[in-house]
Amino acid sequence: MLPLNESSWEVFDVSGQKRKSLPQDVPLHARCMNLQRNKLKRVTGISRFTFLTEINLSRNKIMEFPQEMCSLQKLEGLYLNQNNIRVIPEGIFPHLVRLKFLKLSTNRLAKLPPDINKYTSIIYLDLSRNCLQDIQPLVGLPKLKELLVEKNQLTELPSQLFKNRTCELTVCKAMGNPLRCPPEEVCAGGVIDIQNYFQQMEENPNSRSAWTVKTMFLGCSMAGKSTLCRSLKTGKPAAVAVGDRTEGIEISQLYAEGIRFLFWDFAGQEEYYLTHHVFITPRALVILTVDLSSYSIIDPQSFKDKLWFWINNIQLRVPDSVVLLVGTHCDQCKDQEEVMEKKNDIEGKVKTMLANRKAVLKQQKRNLEDNINPSLFVDQLDELDCLLEYNLKVLDLIPIDGTKMEDIGKLKSHILTCIQSESVFLCSGSILPKSYEAVEQAIHTLVSLRDIPRHGIIQLDELSDLILNHVQLSRESLLSTLRFLLRYLHRIGVIVWYEDISVLSDRVFIQPSFLISMFKTIVRHDLVEQLEGVSRDLLMQEGALVKQKFTWVDDLRCRGTLHNAALRILVRRGIEKLVMNEDDLVVEVVGSKREEGILLTLLQHFEVCLPTLIGGDLNPQAPEFIPGEKQWKSVKEAKRDPDGACLFPIYLKDDFIVCQKWGENRQDDLSVHVYFLPEIPHGFFHRLIVKTCSLYPTHWVGREQFLLCCGHLLCLVRQQDKDEDPFIEIRCRRPEKDKGFRPLWNLILAVMSKLFVLSRQWPGLTQQVHTPCPERGCPHYFPWRDWQELNNTDFYNLVKEEKLVCKGGHTRRTELIFPKDKETPPLD
Repeated sequence: MLPLNESSWEVFDVSGQKRKSLPQDVPLHARCMNLQRNKLKRVTGISRFTFLTEINLSRNKIMEFPQEMCSLQKLEGLYLNQNNIRVIPEGIFPHLVRLKFLKLSTNRLAKLPPDINKYTSIIYLDLSRNCLQDIQPLVGLPKLKELLVEKNQLTELPSQLFKNRTCELTVCKAMGNPLRCPPEEVCAGGVIDIQNYFQQMEENPNSRSAWTVKTMFLGCSMAGKSTLCRSLKTGKPAAVAVGDRTEGIEISQLYAEGIRFLFWDFAGQEEYYLTHHVFITPRALVILTVDLSSYSIIDPQSFKDKLWFWINNIQLRVPDSVVLLVGTHCDQCKDQEEVMEKKNDIEGKVKTMLANRKAVLKQQKRNLEDNINPSLFVDQLDELDCLLEYNLKVLDLIPIDGTKMEDIGKLKSHILTCIQSESVFLCSGSILPKSYEAVEQAIHTLVSLRDIPRHGIIQLDELSDLILNHVQLSRESLLSTLRFLLRYLHRIGVIVWYEDISVLSDRVFIQPSFLISMFKTIVRHDLVEQLEGVSRDLLMQEGALVKQKFTWVDDLRCRGTLHNAALRILVRRGIEKLVMNEDDLVVEVVGSKREEGILLTLLQHFEVCLPTLIGGDLNPQAPEFIPGEKQWKSVKEAKRDPDGACLFPIYLKDDFIVCQKWGENRQDDLSVHVYFLPEIPHGFFHRLIVKTCSLYPTHWVGREQFLLCCGHLLCLVRQQDKDEDPFIEIRCRRPEKDKGFRPLWNLILAVMSKLFVLSRQWPGLTQQVHTPCPERGCPHYFPWRDWQELNNTDFYNLVKEEKLVCKGGHTRRTELIFPKDKETPPLD
């Protein structure tokens, strides 16, 4: 990437000035021209500047690729990203003989000019976020090293781009496309994995198209998810007893017309929602069930609970999904007229909901663009652009009578039609070489031969050794193939492999149902009753007494904490029900007093629980925690207390202890509000509790508030989402000494950094940060500029003024509003 040379007198910068045409005062000898963030629709007269080596035209409204560009034969860097360009004419690129860097991301390009491969000097090419279906014209670029084609409509990548003898590519990013060849999981491994894929395709030309669709059944408790899932699998009505409702997640398979469906039936009780995100993956079909017999047209809460909640969470987590609405319990409605009335009401409200979300995002974008200096909000504008590109497809509601075989058949046919329609569900099939098929089949064979234990937990190296006995591949080829295949099988829901969790990346969970069963022993709606039912024999195995169980039950019910000994007992009982008692397995999953097991590692990684920690001796040389300084180490040096407990925020009932420790809010408290659009995701705050409290060993936690203690400093964090815009407030007491602001802002920024790291797990979510005016009753606020990528020094250069004035005319010291490096005497 060629940055603008701002130190040179040959640079002409008119960025962010809302210009609609090229300025007239540009010197003809200019080498670099910065015209980004204006309102240019056409670029006329640019051919006069023949000395230009770099020009930035990003973030304008250009609709046509400037034809005059062919006159700029010295041009080396061209930025045209974030415009409205639909077509690139032929006859331009052969003239740009020196162009090395071209950024055309976030436009509306549907195809490339056939002569783009005459553009022989190009090194970096960014075509991401367009509408491209084919990049074959790029074949033949001899010097291309970095290619970005993420988030287009590509189903295939040209194999000729990756030929070893001609390929100069070192970086290729193609995620976010409906790729069949190579599948997205191959592209995730980078250029080398893509090259290996195409090499195996050449060696094994008899490839197969594997159609596997992960199908997630979501909806409220007792909405008929399990009944529908089992009926589709058997092809006939299958009643499910009330006592047999799903707990956690249940998995099953269905083969129909050459398509393999992996059914994931998610429980509807609230206590299970917190673990759903562990298993929800993109590019899945979501079947959202609605009990039409209990749905009310006149009660707004009915739509909010039964549909809005689920669609909103899907949109936040996997915003490019396809959602099929299925109305159940039609046989319990008065007549067909009632069914159709409710169907039309639901479909109308869903369309309004999706349209309103788009409208809100567009308005937020306009608000940022209308700021005096929109260049301070570039990252936030980029986020809004990304959210506006997402297209959650919610299909019309299909009402069914689950007691009629013909309705089950009708729904099954409709699902198959949706899957096979590219306009609805893009490319659920993947082209796999024969070697991949052989490796997957070897895994199934090992399971059937019991070479893999019934619980399905196996070391990656051990799995490789076992597979080598069943396939004709070298160890090197197998490792490359296996890595892709595990990603693919994880995405479609056949196995679970946490490649990104370093402490678990060497283990593969061949039987996801076993892992889910372990989750349900701890995260469940009736955990108190389960703990009360622990027998004396099980207590004795752990060396515990009956009276200790009463303490465990009381702590869980009142404080949301589960003692480690109780956790081990509950999981041990669950394992013994599923597989034969294997002491080694119990230790591996549950852990012991000496080491942590798989289950607790996962629960902590996904911020479900927070363990009690034992700190070591204080290190007098340890630096103060400052956000952005990587050398600082948190309390991760502390170790889990084997005789302690884990805090599960989901089981907390109130905020009493936090309110007691914090006391009343004060008018001069430092306060920051982080706003979320469209809302704070369900379970987000509980996960923030775990993530942030792991930084500070002294803390108090409630259901919707928590309080951190760092030395003598306190920081209150709480969720506010009732009858107003949803936000999370971070609040600290004003320091008694005038020069004590920096430690407080360090504490606030530490919480904010964790908050933004966590929010990235919801691609459909955006945030804005405001500081409310400290004047009592004043409704105005001070917006924060982009700051997430700033380093520690820049944190304290957000604002240079010594004092700030809100729109209501109230003056306050900067340190009460934003972090500021220079300490100044008080003004108020």
